[in-house]
Amino acid sequence: MERLRAKIRDIPDFPTPGILFKDITPLMKDPSAMRLAIHQMLHPFLGERITAVAGMEARGFIFGSLVAWELAVSFVPLRKPGRLPHRTRSNSYDLEYGTATLQVHEDAVGPGDRVLLVDDVIATGGTALASCQLLEDLGAEVAGCGFLVELGFLKGRDRLADYRVHSVLQY
Repeated sequence: MERLRAKIRDIPDFPTPGILFKDITPLMKDPSAMRLAIHQMLHPFLGERITAVAGMEARGFIFGSLVAWELAVSFVPLRKPGRLPHRTRSNSYDLEYGTATLQVHEDAVGPGDRVLLVDDVIATGGTALASCQLLEDLGAEVAGCGFLVELGFLKGRDRLADYRVHSVLQY
């Protein structure tokens, strides 16, 4: 995993002073590293019955789509309000600085579906938890949550205690 870790650069004081941002764009620039990252993200879930992969806007779309491609299953976009054209289900959740909402098409998944939730980073876990709840509201089972990077000091994994969580790199 050191090969992947070497492709993630630290950006101090972004987006605000005191934050050390983990920039994954150098990893995304390297096709070989990106392929390795995707394989490491999905590896623990190989051989399981997964019917769909869901990803949150925006980088979850990138990683989730690639994981879905590798698993040969559908991809479910979880989006900000007003971006999906069909009937949607919503879930609002708290952030450190306010609230946010995610939406999904009502017919994206349903009973009998086993969904793998994928995103680039797990920080506080709020967005991932809201995403899991949204998928479950449609009747799907969350098979697990996969992340490239886990910011362990923010304890997001604790908020996802009811779910199987896998992260490739921990900080």
